[in-house]
Amino acid sequence: MKYVPISRKKYQEEIIPALMKDFGYKSIMQVPCLKKISLNQGMGIAITDKKFIDSAVEQVTMITGQKAVSTLSKKDISNFKLRKGMPIGVKVTLRGDKMYEFLDRLVAVALPRIRDFRGIDASGFDGRGNYSLGISEQIIFPEIDIDKVSKILGMNITFVTNAPTDKEAYTLLKYFGLPFKNEKK
Repeated sequence: MKYVPISRKKYQEEIIPALMKDFGYKSIMQVPCLKKISLNQGMGIAITDKKFIDSAVEQVTMITGQKAVSTLSKKDISNFKLRKGMPIGVKVTLRGDKMYEFLDRLVAVALPRIRDFRGIDASGFDGRGNYSLGISEQIIFPEIDIDKVSKILGMNITFVTNAPTDKEAYTLLKYFGLPFKNEKK
């Protein structure tokens, strides 16, 4: 028997029927789904020390279970001492089972570890059914050893769905278990 992530099983067995009932879809193909999750970590301090990029790639790889890549600057900016082609961040895009496993860990383990956590803000929707969330510390993930972290950095997590409206995307993510603190209008 093949392993199926909890969120994928939940989507197929619970979320699809609930969304069909809520929005009156006539076909399963109309039900919105989660396409990918992207993690981005921008580091302006990497200009002065290249070791930050290497440690960030290692940390994001440990968090996601998929090899992260460094992002390069696209142009020269003299005020920031930035040259074209310099590494300035780290990114990874998750799809399939790794995406659902990361979602499970994010909802069940990482988000509750945030200090004074009251839920995530529902204002991060972009108008096309995608949601972006900012995390101020990467140490909320249990895969990170706090003693080996040289600098605490934040990251952006983007949930890309094929939902046509923000309301449908909000409902989809709410069913996946994302703890929103205020109701989406």
